[in-house]
Order: sequence, then C-alpha cells, then structure tokens
Amino acid sequence: MESVFHRAVDNNPMSISEKFIVPEEHKANLSQVSTQASIPIIDLSIIDHNLLVHKITQACEEYGFFQITNHGVPKDLCKKTMTAVADFYSLPSQERSQFTDTTKPVKIIGYLLNSKDQESPNIALWSESLNHPWDPAGDFASLLPQNPPQYRETFAEYAKEVNELMKRLFGLISEGLGLEKDYLVNKLGENPWLTALANFFPPCPNPELTLGMSTHTDLSALTVLMQSEEISCLQVLKDDKWIAVHPVPNAFVINLGDQLEVMSNGRLKSVHHRVVNNKMQQRISVAFFYGPNMETVIGPIEELTNEEHPPLYRTYTCTEFMEEYKRQAGKRPMVKEAFQLRSK
Repeated sequence: MESVFHRAVDNNPMSISEKFIVPEEHKANLSQVSTQASIPIIDLSIIDHNLLVHKITQACEEYGFFQITNHGVPKDLCKKTMTAVADFYSLPSQERSQFTDTTKPVKIIGYLLNSKDQESPNIALWSESLNHPWDPAGDFASLLPQNPPQYRETFAEYAKEVNELMKRLFGLISEGLGLEKDYLVNKLGENPWLTALANFFPPCPNPELTLGMSTHTDLSALTVLMQSEEISCLQVLKDDKWIAVHPVPNAFVINLGDQLEVMSNGRLKSVHHRVVNNKMQQRISVAFFYGPNMETVIGPIEELTNEEHPPLYRTYTCTEFMEEYKRQAGKRPMVKEAFQLRSK
C-alpha cells in the first residue's frame, strides 16, 4: 500500500522527514506516561440501575473518559466495521484520492500543528482520517465509499446501533445530573451534528518524534470510540499527568465533549487527550460524535446553577464555537475557555 507515510521516510526507512517532527513541547515523553493507572471500566449490564448511574457520573466528573463493556452492539458488527476501515486504507492511493476534496461531506483529512517559525510550513501529524456524516436512519450511506464493498452497509448498520447506545448514555448522564432521562438529548436539540472519523495511524519509524493526534478536547457533546485492541496509543490527561488507555476486548471508549462540560456548568469534564504512534503496528479507530447543530444555543443548564454555583460560561451558538475553533487552528485548542465568565 503506497501512502504519504511511506513516502515520508524518503530514502531512509528508519527515519521520518522533518515535516512530521513536532516541536519539543508537543512530543510525548513516554517515560512520563503512567501505564499503571487508567480510565474506569464500566459494565453496562449492571442490574442495579442506581449503581450504574453512580459509576457513570463519577467517571464523567473525575475523568471525562471511561470504557464500557456489555454495551449491546454486536461483536461481529464491531469486527466488520473495523475490517471495513482497514480495507479502505488498504486500497491503492489512486482510489482513495477521490476523497481528498475537503469541501465535500466525505473527505480524507490530515492534522497539522503550527510551526514556531512563521516562515516554515506547518508540521503534519502521522495519521489520516476519513471524515463523513452519520445518522441512525442510514441516509448517509450513499455518500460513503463504494469500495470496499461492505463499507456502506456496515457503517449504516453500525450507526443505528451506536445511536441507541448514545441515547442510553445521554439518559444515564442526565440522571446523574439530577435531570429527567431525556433532558440532555432534548437540550442538544433537533437535527444534531453527527459526524464520524475512521482513523488510520500507520507504523512510524520514529514514534517519539511525532504524534498521531495532538493534544485536544472533543468539540461535540459525546464521543463513542472503537479502537484496535492490540496496542495502547490513546492517552488522557488526568491531574496534569498522562495516563495510557489500555484497550479492553469488545469495549468502547466513551468521552465527553466540550458542550457537556459547558452545559453541566463545569461539573462534567471534557479533558485533553492525544494519540501517540507505534513503531511496529498500525492502529485503527472509529469515532462517532454527537453534538448540537450550528444554530443551537448552548450554555450552563439553568437547573444546575444557583448562587453557590453561578454560571461559569456565557451562552453561545455552535456557529460561534466553531468560529473560535478555526481561529485556534494549529494550536493546542482551548475553545470552551474562550467562553468562560470566570475561572473554575
């Protein structure tokens, strides 16, 4: 398989070109990453509903990340979805090139970091993602790649299952905040922003010099992530220390986005995370995002604010939020912080 990453090693297969080498402050010092601690793992088949709500709430408040097992999405479907992504990235580069137009709804995107030297080109990260919409009805499937042949059907089926899972998670999180079960879904509004990333992280000759994804928070409200089970590359920032997220067989990684932190008035956490690369193995992940549409007004939920807990954020439309994100492009994004009224 020819790719930009194969060409990036130039004539020396043991090293990468300078355009992929990130500045020192962005490099992942793996010796300082905790491999002992990790994010909570929650079994969704717990019979005691109150205990399940408590575990979800605690994970949302303390970590902003957790893994779930017994989530209800069929194991065979998960495997088919990951295989479809792997097969897509195994296609010849000429076939994948039809998705390089970033103005279209289905596109291959790369990630950049701003160079310190304004006259130098930005730094490319060691990954690429197929970005496309999703919806539970499967109406998006006709936009998806025709090859590999199973991609459209598999993702349509997977989207239906993930939507049901997301509704359940939103309900559990709502209850944990002391709200009605359907509160968050209703508050996020009709015609939510639904997008997916099929991510590819090839083996990297010098993983210590680059990143797969730089430090960021998710802009949406909720993310459901399925990742390769063979290697640990996702890392989460907890109490100013990086912890590795060890893959759990047939589990999803769940993380909260900026919109839920704002809506909960800072009670729930949208935390920084990143992806490092592996020298020997490729990594694939599939992320489904759920967020408000661009016209929805977001702000702290009134029921969660009072004299003791005044609003920490001003209200905004998601169009304003995305404009702020674009202004910060290429930097470590601190988007929700731009809407803060006072320090937490």
